[in-house]
Amino acid sequence: MRRKHRRLQSEADLDITPFMNLMIVLVPVLLLNMVFAHTSVLELNFPTGESLSVEQAEELQIQVVIYEDRLVVADNQGGVIKNIPQREGEYDFGLLKDVMKEIKSRVPDKKDVVIMPSRQTSYQSLVSVMDTVRSYEAVVAGSVVEAELFPEISLGDAPAQASGSAEVSS
Repeated sequence: MRRKHRRLQSEADLDITPFMNLMIVLVPVLLLNMVFAHTSVLELNFPTGESLSVEQAEELQIQVVIYEDRLVVADNQGGVIKNIPQREGEYDFGLLKDVMKEIKSRVPDKKDVVIMPSRQTSYQSLVSVMDTVRSYEAVVAGSVVEAELFPEISLGDAPAQASGSAEVSS
C-alpha cells in the first residue's frame, strides 16, 4: 500500500513593511510639493457673435495686435498709436510697457484692452503681452508694488496685414 504524502501547505504572511516605509516617505514629499505647484488663472473676455451696440462702438477701445515681426498699439478712433518693431528677433516688451503707461496716463479710468494675436503667434508671446499690458512694477513709499494698467483683457483675431501699412480695424 502506498502512502500519500501530503505536503504541508502554509499560507504566506503578507509583509507590508516596505510599502508602509514608502508611504511614510512619499506622502510628506507630495504634500510639500503641492505648496509650490501654483496655477494662476486669468479671466479673459472672448468675442461673442453679437454685433456691437452704438454705445460700445463709440467707446474708446485700445488694441494690441501681435504680428510676426512687430507689435501694433492702436485704438478704434485714431488708428495706430505706436508701431513697435522686433529688436534682435524678439518683441520689445519694454517699449510696449512704456506705451501702455503713456496711454494709461491719458485715460486713467480705462481698464480694458483687446489683444489680437495672429495665427503664427506663439503662446509664450501672447502670455508675455498679456502680462505686459496688465500691470507694471512701480516703487511706492520705498517698496516695489504692482501698478495696474489694463487688467481686463479681451482676445480677438488679428486683422490681415496690409502690405506695407500697419492699419488696424476695429
